Order: sequence, then structure tokens, then C-alpha cells
Amino acid sequence: MMQSIFAFSTANEIRFGRGAALKAVPDMAALARQVMLVTGANTARADWLRVALEAQGCAVTMFAVEREPDVAMIEAGVACARTAQAGAVIALGGGAAVDAGKAIAALVPATGPMLDHLEVVGKGLPLTAPPLPFVAIPTTAGTGAEVTRNAVIAVPEARRKVSLRDPKMLPKIAIVDPALTDNCPRAVTLASGLDAITQVIEPYLCTRANLLTDALCRDAIPKGLAALARLMEGGTEEQARSARDDMAWVSLCGGLALANSGLGVIHGLAGPLGGLSAAAHGAICGALLPHGLALNAAQSDATDLALTARFDEIRHWIAQTLGGEASQAFARLAEWSKAQGLLGLDALGIDAEARASAAEAAATSSSMKANPAQLTVAHLTQMMEQAR
Repeated sequence: MMQSIFAFSTANEIRFGRGAALKAVPDMAALARQVMLVTGANTARADWLRVALEAQGCAVTMFAVEREPDVAMIEAGVACARTAQAGAVIALGGGAAVDAGKAIAALVPATGPMLDHLEVVGKGLPLTAPPLPFVAIPTTAGTGAEVTRNAVIAVPEARRKVSLRDPKMLPKIAIVDPALTDNCPRAVTLASGLDAITQVIEPYLCTRANLLTDALCRDAIPKGLAALARLMEGGTEEQARSARDDMAWVSLCGGLALANSGLGVIHGLAGPLGGLSAAAHGAICGALLPHGLALNAAQSDATDLALTARFDEIRHWIAQTLGGEASQAFARLAEWSKAQGLLGLDALGIDAEARASAAEAAATSSSMKANPAQLTVAHLTQMMEQAR
């Protein structure tokens, strides 16, 4: 299953560690005199960066992302950046802010409409011009969007979330500063953490896994499980910082892995389900994760001993962290997640109609192309029933 011939692409430069964001301000300011700073809904959380950039002589235009990005939001951001004559885009926030910033940077120089470049609902054409220089600074440990070449955008009319994707969209600088995640709320920590863990598990199992993504995932899966368990248990401030450092690393590994190998059924369903509901992406992934693992393990080729061994490794890592028998590890993960407050699909507002539509839509999802097992609509429907 592992590919011995592969390519690996990522951000032009990755900077990791506590304090990395503030240290990088002079390099960010050197990108352009006019900068757009894309943030989450509370722009005050980015004041430190705005002030620091202005002290370096930058004119900063703020753009707030109050929800997961959709077409209208990106079009508004592009118009704002053009009016401000922004020469670079910096995104500071969760996955929504990073994806929005990445899309805005990509589309400001574009000559055609956004739909020319969107997958599934549009033409999926490559960008016509290089994006503006883009810097990604995540404040949650979950999506890994700081090192991916796509931005996920909701298209409400189509009730889908699709990607704007191009190799040129890889950020110029990705800054992963775990200190920025220290005050992340518990519920967000849980959902984003399970998303991060999903994004190192799926690339490890997928058909496009390679030596480099394997090296990242094999270290990150047990590290992520242990770190998230520590964060949910509580502990000293020092223990929490150490766990958040680990989760930031796992999230980065997930972004690197998924961008260079692939994902699977969990993200294949999470995309359509997110477009059909208001549920957060990380919460959907967390709800689906144990059931997707169980389904893929049951439907994979039993004669593929290398793949079987990988499922056994994952069972062992889960049991090692959460307790119980390895044979029951996937069920144990579901129980543990629920006990920590993770909601099922029903409580997330995902009804039977949405589940049926998502099962059909997943067949055309890019995430499903590397899934290790051939799954039918009936399989996907059953999996979502178990995740309710």
C-alpha cells in the first residue's frame, strides 16, 4: 500500500515553537507595506500582531472571519484586499481564518470568477496568476491548514463544501506557535484535537501513504492521543503547555501528511456534512472517527498484511492511552470522546436527510480517492447511523 516513489511539497518555510510568531514579525512586515490581516470573529485577539506590524511601518487592513468561509465571505475579502491594495495576506486564527486568508491571497490577483477555480461545483481550473504572499499562523491545533495547498469553502446554493486548490497556494511562511493555543476553550480543544488526530490516522492508512508521511504519522498518532487525553484530564499549567506543544506538532504533521498522501472516509463524509449543516468540521470528524476506523478495518482486504498491521498499531495506541483491550479500541475511543463532551451527529444538527445526501456526495469527494477500502453508500449510511 505504501508508495515508494513520491513527491513532497509544503510551505516555503515552517517556523515552530513558542514565541515564533512574534519573532517573525520583521519578516512578515518585509513582504509588503500594505498588509491584510485576516482574523477570527474577535479581532482584538490579533491586536498584538497589528500593533507589531504597524511598528514595522506596515499599513494593516483587518478582515474578520465570523464563521467557516463561504463564497460570499471570500468575495468580500478579495474586494477588501483589492481596495486596500494589499500586497500580502496574513491569517491569524483557527482553520476558518487560515482557509479564508489562503483563498483571499489566491484570488486577489485572479482575473476570472471564483467558480472557475472551485472543485466539484465549478471548473476546477488552476490559478491564472501567483497568489499574494501568504503567512499562516494557526491559533488552534487541528486543521493543519497552514501547510496545505487548498482552502475549504462553503457554497450554500449547492449545499456543499468544496476546495479551492492549487500548488501555488502553499503559504510562504507557516508559523506554528503553540503559545497561541494556550487559552483555547475545552470544547474547541477536543474537537480540533480529534480533527488533528484524524489527519494523522487517515494518511497513515490511505493508499497513497509514503515513507515521509509514514514517518510523520507513526510518531504523531500516539503523541496526539496522549496529549489530547492529558488536556482533557487537566493538570498543572506546565503539563498543559507541554500537551499543547505536542498537539500543535501533531496538527502540523497532519497538514503535512494529508497534503502529500491523502485522507479517507471520515473527511470524505465530513465535507458534505459540513455543507449540509452548521456543525463545526472538527466536531464532525471527531464523531465519525471511531466508526470510520471500524468500517475501514472490517471492509479492507484481510490479505493485505501491511494494512492489517497498521490497523493493529492504531488499536494498540488507542488502548495504550485510553485503556481497555486493543480489540475494543475503536469502541473505547467513541465512549471516551462522548464522555469528554463530544456530540453525536444528531446533537450537531445533522438529520437523516443530510446524512443521506452526504453518503451520495462522498462518492465524488477528493478525500475518498485514497481510502483503503471500497465503500458503498450503504456502508456510509450505516457508519453515520453509528455516529449519531
